[in-house]
Amino acid sequence: MRCPSCGYPESKVVDSRSADEGSSIRRRRECLECGNRFTTYERLAEHPILVIKTDGSSEVFDRQKLMRGLLIACAKRPITPEKIEGLIVNLEAELRSTQRTEIKSKDLGDMVLARLAKLDDVAYIRFASVYKDFQSVEEFSQALGELG
Repeated sequence: MRCPSCGYPESKVVDSRSADEGSSIRRRRECLECGNRFTTYERLAEHPILVIKTDGSSEVFDRQKLMRGLLIACAKRPITPEKIEGLIVNLEAELRSTQRTEIKSKDLGDMVLARLAKLDDVAYIRFASVYKDFQSVEEFSQALGELG
């Protein structure tokens, strides 16, 4: 594993523990060159889940892309990164437990919104406004009514 700081190819594992409810292993590593410590995650290789977009194109489900979107929606809200990670782990586990290899982007977005509604109303509205491409105040008002 290359050090993200200096690029040296060798590191030693300082600590290992189970993560993501046992679906991965979190490892703390230390670069043998510069001493920088960093974290890696080891996950079981799984079949990719394809997200079918509204225009008919598809892309592989990208948990990092979802994480970025959720971090933006949850900015300055009392939601820890661990809760966001838990939301993603839960969502991904649900997708894999149903043996789905494809999901429509709309269905994926709805799954995310259902989980966000339980965490924080403001984060829900922020995410929904981008995901549903709100064009008017009425659309915001309707989304607020759905939270009610």
